[in-house]
Amino acid sequence: MNQPYIVGWGHTQFGKLDSIDMEQLIREAALPAIASAGLEPSDIDGIFVGHFNGGFVPQDFSGAMIAVAIPEFRHTPSVRLENACATGSAAIWAALDALASGRIKRALVVGMEKMNTLPNQQIGEILLKCSYVKEEGDTPGGFAGVFGQIAGEYFKRFGDQSDALAAISAKNHANGVHNPYAHMKRDLGFDFCRNPSDKNPFVAGPLKRSDCSLVTDGAAALVLSLEPLPGAKVPAVRWRSRTHVNEFLPLSRRDPTRFEGAAMTWQKGLAAANASLSDIHFVETHDCFTIAELLEYEAMGLAPQGQGARVILDGVTRMDGKLPVNPSGGLKSRGHPIGATGVSQHVMAAMQLSGLAGDMQVRGANVGAVFNMGGAAVANYLSVLEAT
Repeated sequence: MNQPYIVGWGHTQFGKLDSIDMEQLIREAALPAIASAGLEPSDIDGIFVGHFNGGFVPQDFSGAMIAVAIPEFRHTPSVRLENACATGSAAIWAALDALASGRIKRALVVGMEKMNTLPNQQIGEILLKCSYVKEEGDTPGGFAGVFGQIAGEYFKRFGDQSDALAAISAKNHANGVHNPYAHMKRDLGFDFCRNPSDKNPFVAGPLKRSDCSLVTDGAAALVLSLEPLPGAKVPAVRWRSRTHVNEFLPLSRRDPTRFEGAAMTWQKGLAAANASLSDIHFVETHDCFTIAELLEYEAMGLAPQGQGARVILDGVTRMDGKLPVNPSGGLKSRGHPIGATGVSQHVMAAMQLSGLAGDMQVRGANVGAVFNMGGAAVANYLSVLEAT
């Protein structure tokens, strides 16, 4: 079977977008994606919406909101997907499955989230639903508390990793300066990220504010097809493989310092792509917290368990390193609007592989990977993508 293609994309500004409603977010992401594919709304056969919500906004049934925003989609089949922080990737996978079935020829995927609608405490309570509530639902600090506990256990077992976490944060914020869509375009520097202060206090365990992704509003969109489109205004980007592996939800049933499901995802995904890690030119990975990116280095195979710090401290994942990780600034700088994140990561990768990433561009990027996870590495998705 032929591998599918990304043939168009759109992306809103990410940030605290108080004056922009869901309908406008949809339009600002979807219409440019359709136009860049050289299509009209009538050319789209199916729509797949990634929207976590969980109570951020009163409006649910968000698959039906597409036609409210864009009336030309009044009779186009549309469905909403949710899979915690991997909601965007779940929507992409559903679209790819529909394409592979032969049911549709061209799909629109829209990932979106409005998070800045509630006080911080309520936002934290909503996000904590992505943990195993029976055991972790009262974790102080919300989901940051869950990853704070993971970081604390990792520090206890393998030593203080504060230098490595600060270096990851500083790297991603430095990269994000060049991302026109990023929520925070500010180079914080290593010293700020390393040292606690009034502006960078401890949030949970050893994690400081600079270790945590931003509460963000935004949307991103992709147009997918089983073949390149002759009228597209952007180069097509092809999947070499796509992989989804799940893991136990309760942290009590696994080693919290080891993302085993993520490691299996990387192993299977690279094998399916007939590639090794040395063939990958960049990675967009899910740095919801800096400790997550550190553990993902180990899951990728860049270092054995407990030695991920050397990857960032040796400069391997910097823009001038052997394998740039998060050249877009990642979730740390770009922001983490839950339902939009997985779609946004794929847009960032498509921009790289088509040579349209501007000041974010990784030189010679022909093969890239996107890793998106729901919860604490529970729903693990990997795309290996290549330029055409």
